[in-house]
Amino acid sequence: MTKLRLGLLFGGCSGEHEVSISSARAIAKALSTGENTSKYEILPFYIQKDGRWLAGDAPQQVLASGKPLSLPNSETSNQLVSASSHSLSRWQSPSQVGEVDVWFPILHGPNGEDGTVQGLLTLMQVPFVGSGVLGSALGMDKIAMKMVFAQAGLPQVKYKTINRSQIWSNPCVFPKLCDEIELSLGYPCFIKPANLGSSVGIAKVRSRQELEAALDNAASYDRRIIVEAGVFARELECAVLGNDQAKASVVGEITYKSDFYDYETKYTEGKADLVIPAAVPNAITQQIQEMALQAFAAVDAAGLARVDFFYVEATDEVLINEINTLPGFTATSMYPLLWQHSGVSFPELVDQLIQLAVERYSPVEVGESE
Repeated sequence: MTKLRLGLLFGGCSGEHEVSISSARAIAKALSTGENTSKYEILPFYIQKDGRWLAGDAPQQVLASGKPLSLPNSETSNQLVSASSHSLSRWQSPSQVGEVDVWFPILHGPNGEDGTVQGLLTLMQVPFVGSGVLGSALGMDKIAMKMVFAQAGLPQVKYKTINRSQIWSNPCVFPKLCDEIELSLGYPCFIKPANLGSSVGIAKVRSRQELEAALDNAASYDRRIIVEAGVFARELECAVLGNDQAKASVVGEITYKSDFYDYETKYTEGKADLVIPAAVPNAITQQIQEMALQAFAAVDAAGLARVDFFYVEATDEVLINEINTLPGFTATSMYPLLWQHSGVSFPELVDQLIQLAVERYSPVEVGESE
């Protein structure tokens, strides 16, 4: 049996660099377990924080240590992409990229799960795990995502979209903008950059002073900003696996003692707990699973996604929050844990995702419809 050569692409320039390394290590371990050992050969590729893509010994070193690597230019003989010249230096090397049969990009955040890398892999005409350009871009851009969800009839919290120019360009416009937010959304409300993950730049505000400061801060991260009305709700999540005939997992819940699920709460051990399955009525579980599949189809996602919801117990209402088309994939991440509780082990999950990538790929469709 000929092994599939899997290009495991990890690291990246975003604030989730370390999470990507942890995800890649977990995937590499799963591919070295049981029947997967006879199916796959791992070819790791590491993206340093400065944007350089490395092959050879460097990615192996990162996988072994679990720690980020930063090599000077003089020591990167197996450099594929140069951060300084913004060029592809060894892209056609037959001993590196040219040998990959299928890619597993486990990159989180901007320049990883936003459609940019997916576009590059599409141009290479090689199968890859996860959504294509469209699904990935919609999964990253919260404003475009919400517009698609609205078109699909999925209920959401009230929100307002803002451009940076409305905050910084005209001092006469900004006070009126804040007035509109207070009138239409009230307090508390949440300020979010449209294109950042991991709760970066997000703030919960309860007053005019906090609102003005949070808008100014969000504008430093992104040109486009979204303001959402606050709701008193439980935070539930559902995993999706598949392509056109996807399936949904059991529902899980995130509980925490902090004011909201911010960056520190998300990545500090002990700050949040994952409860699987969530203690909610069966009807709510079924509704969330159905809405997760609707959202998956609406953004044209593929392979995998985690869909996040608000459950307002007071009104028995379920609101969709967002879809993450490339969720964390460590052994303790919600996505694989949801499938584990649904009867799919971590090694089986990785295998299924790779097979889904191969099944979905068609050279005829490259550049047409992902």
